[in-house]
Amino acid sequence: MRDPNTDSDETVQDELDPAALRLQAKLRRLLMGSSLVMVLGLLAVFAAIFYKINANNSNVSADNIAATIAIGAEAQVISVTQMDGNLVVLVKEGASQALVYIDPVTGRKIARTDFVAR
Repeated sequence: MRDPNTDSDETVQDELDPAALRLQAKLRRLLMGSSLVMVLGLLAVFAAIFYKINANNSNVSADNIAATIAIGAEAQVISVTQMDGNLVVLVKEGASQALVYIDPVTGRKIARTDFVAR
């Protein structure tokens, strides 16, 4: 039995037969190939994430935003977000709340979703 502390890499390589050396070289190539595929896959994922973060899907520029938007006399704006190029405004009117979809260029109300208790 060999002692791993006293055996050097040269003596272990000398002990391997040619078939084992070919197998070892093949396994190294497979390991390098699979590692390369893994690195390329990770790069592709990070590139896709970077692209989605930096992609500006909105065709609305700062020059084209409406100056005023009418939401109602008693309405109070709670939250505003942008979705699919439209503004989505959460408004509170009295005791009820509603989502109002607004075109940011014209300031025109596109749709409204009222929240009701059941």
